[in-house]
Amino acid sequence: MSQLTRRRALGAAATALTGLVLTGFARTAGASPEAPTADTKQHEGHEGHAGHEGPQPFSETFKGRRIEGAPSHGDGHHGGYAVQIDGEELHVMQNADSTWVSVINHYETFATPRAVARAAVIELQGSELVPLA
Repeated sequence: MSQLTRRRALGAAATALTGLVLTGFARTAGASPEAPTADTKQHEGHEGHAGHEGPQPFSETFKGRRIEGAPSHGDGHHGGYAVQIDGEELHVMQNADSTWVSVINHYETFATPRAVARAAVIELQGSELVPLA
């Protein structure tokens, strides 16, 4: 018969607590009544326009910099979307939760590629965007 030690008791308590916390997070994330479903996200603002998926193209001047974004038909590595600042590619990626990050600001997520491009312009503080080699 194994003897209960302080180490085993603490390990069991930590495991149980971790399970409870993770279960609580999963329930909280899945039970949000105001969170849009995949169906409403895909068709939000596009009634009567079947087939619209993903972010729409944009082209604007933001803080004196030209930012552009459009769906790309490349290898899908960029989430199927290309963003440029003053004609130079800004490497962007779409996360599994449909948020976006860029090489300029990799630890903060954004709702759209336009928001990523604007944040990159702010972060660059007038510096030129250097292409990834």
